Amino acid sequence: MLPLSILDLSPVPEGSDAGQALHNSLDLARHAEALGYRRYWMAEHHNMPGIASAATAVALAHVAAGTSSITLGAGGIMLPNHAPLMVAEQFGTLAALHPGRIELGLGRAPGTDQRTAQAMRRNLAGDVDDFPRDVMEVMAYFDEAKPEQAVRAVPGAGLKVPVWILGSSTYGAQLAAAFGLPYAFASHFAPTQMHQAIGLYRQRFRPSAHLDAPRVMIGVNVFAADTDAEARLLFSSLQQAFVRLRTGQPGKLPPPREGYEEGLDPYARSMLENALSCSVVGSPDTVRQGMRELAERTGADEMMVTAQIWDHQARKRSFELLAQLAT
Repeated sequence: MLPLSILDLSPVPEGSDAGQALHNSLDLARHAEALGYRRYWMAEHHNMPGIASAATAVALAHVAAGTSSITLGAGGIMLPNHAPLMVAEQFGTLAALHPGRIELGLGRAPGTDQRTAQAMRRNLAGDVDDFPRDVMEVMAYFDEAKPEQAVRAVPGAGLKVPVWILGSSTYGAQLAAAFGLPYAFASHFAPTQMHQAIGLYRQRFRPSAHLDAPRVMIGVNVFAADTDAEARLLFSSLQQAFVRLRTGQPGKLPPPREGYEEGLDPYARSMLENALSCSVVGSPDTVRQGMRELAERTGADEMMVTAQIWDHQARKRSFELLAQLAT
């Protein structure tokens, strides 16, 4: 099996709160570290009642302080929401505190709706189009500071924090290829352009001081349990959450519901089949086969697994079963 990592959205289950969700994230990160997962990323989303990782650098500091060896990063920081210098300072601080363990994934979307993006007080008219320039600026702050340099990231300068480009379309693929950076595709919720983007990235990749050959990581929803039926039941929480989000009713992560998919109308069922097609759900044997097929179909170098499971212990168990398959 390909190298495995974890993307944690710090889910807030119904009946719980954000504080408990962040404690669960630390517990999961420790579990992942013990199980041998390669990296553990947290994602920036705003105004989402079911996601507690909006202040991503702060959440990562909480996780980093409670772990010792696993690589930690953002998957990602939505760069149009932030000044590049502040991103470099935040992740430079993390890298100074936890040398060799911090990396940074950068995304072009705001990670929220337009009204919330405006509330973050960034000028949206040009910021998205400035993404390539902002990426270069962040990376420059991680280089050794020059004597004549007027503005420096402190901490950050000289720490060479590794940068990934994130994307769900061909735009990020072209940018990652042009800059010679590793590329992570958000296939766990937006798989439509996955094959096209991966192909374009590999075709146009230019070796750089950061990377000498293309490196692709794909996002995968994995729900593993002792039986297929149990895993399908766990998966219904994500299905419910996704339908609510797409119909303008975001909320906390709902508990599993028996027969949920069967009761959906054709539109909702088709929407889920398309958006969540990069999902592997089932018993260990089912998951092993599904992961093998997905690896062969995409040619990915790594897989970043996410699992929006309502029960924290069942979530830990899912990642444990997956890790056992990789040994």
